[in-house]
Amino acid sequence: MGACTSRPDISERDLQLHKAAEKEMKETKARLAALVKVLLLGAGDSGKSTILKQMRLIHRKPFTANEKEEFRQLVFENLTHGMRTVVEALPGMGLELPVPPRLKKDEEEEGNGSGSGSGSEGARVSGGERNRGGYTRVYGADDREGREGYVLGWAPGECGCAGTGTSADGAKIAKVFRQRQLEADVAASGGDETELQEADGVHPDAMERDLKLIENAPDLRDGEAFPLKYLGAVLRLWEEPVIREAWSRGNEAALPDNLPYLITSLSRIFAADYVPTEQDILHTRARTIGISETRFQLADQEMLMVDVGGQKSERRKWIHCFQDVTSILFLVSLSGYDECLFEDRGSNRMQDAMTIWDSICHSQWFKQTSIILFLNKDDLFQRKIRTSPIRPFFPDFDGEPGNAVAGREYFKKRFGRLAIKAGRVNGKGRDREVYIHVTNATNTELLRVVMAAVEDIVLRTSLHGAALM
Repeated sequence: MGACTSRPDISERDLQLHKAAEKEMKETKARLAALVKVLLLGAGDSGKSTILKQMRLIHRKPFTANEKEEFRQLVFENLTHGMRTVVEALPGMGLELPVPPRLKKDEEEEGNGSGSGSGSEGARVSGGERNRGGYTRVYGADDREGREGYVLGWAPGECGCAGTGTSADGAKIAKVFRQRQLEADVAASGGDETELQEADGVHPDAMERDLKLIENAPDLRDGEAFPLKYLGAVLRLWEEPVIREAWSRGNEAALPDNLPYLITSLSRIFAADYVPTEQDILHTRARTIGISETRFQLADQEMLMVDVGGQKSERRKWIHCFQDVTSILFLVSLSGYDECLFEDRGSNRMQDAMTIWDSICHSQWFKQTSIILFLNKDDLFQRKIRTSPIRPFFPDFDGEPGNAVAGREYFKKRFGRLAIKAGRVNGKGRDREVYIHVTNATNTELLRVVMAAVEDIVLRTSLHGAALM
């Protein structure tokens, strides 16, 4: 008998399962080919979440009413938390709020041993003794001379608004105050605001009260207007020279950079019918916890942008996002060259960004991945470099002090050299192509142009990768 091979019979059901599996594999491959994945990386406060917001605006994915309400509440949180952060930074800077002139009544009480000595942690005298807070110039809502709109002790046009000192700013604040007073009918509601005024127009505990307000700012309910008493509290504290000095040294304590924007917007955001504008939304800050994914349509492909937290405690989660990445969009805060990290006051923000960048460029995960670098917050960088030189933080910088162009080129070269070195290690002598853009993430029109170039890079990278499959 001749030998012959035999094969086991394959049932109809097995054939159907095999065909279904092949079909699913083809569909998955086609779906992956149509999806480009962009990973947003960078240290905390580099602007990653702002880029995502801008992408929604650029691709006409409007924020919902619920999202706008969340941002509205976040504006109030950013305002009060930002001011509290400045106050809490004072001791570390060797600064303290001034001891106010005391009213005769207080002096007499203390002379009789009846002074309570209570006060805020932020208003201490030199010897560490607590003291009742106050300001040297405090007014009632309407002072004796008939000037209207004196918001809980803040005098529009005299103290100025957020440092501008214009009468127009004061008029806007006064208008908001009067409108809110009428709408809320403060007097009928128990005099929450008017009870703070003294007969002579001076309240002795203004600073102490303001510090307590800022320290204990509430979480707003949906639809709840910003409490009016915080308008005067924020303005008075911001006008304090010590607070302004601390702000000018914000790089020492990782102070939030959106506070001046919010303060110059007080006349809008304290209106009872306030709804955040696109710029307000772009200027809000919230720490990214975990992983956030957003999808956008690009021509015939879908782009998935993945944002992960940038603080050190969040970086261990990055590894879970590394698979099937088309491009990396790495953000660096240009203005962080003289700043410390929020979570580590002993580390320089720019040096930390360079360390992360170097590890990303050396990663075996990204040997075939295009990397796009955004040197972000150029607007803040241009203002800061006039008074804060680069050389004390980066001694090898040999450009002219105060020259923003020289500063940008220096950091471009520093990051570029790290990428080239890593590319030669990973690519056996082949220089790695890196795309570098200088950006301002809150400028929608500028970013629209930049992101068009980025999307082109991402699509070309995706097509190249598909050709190699």
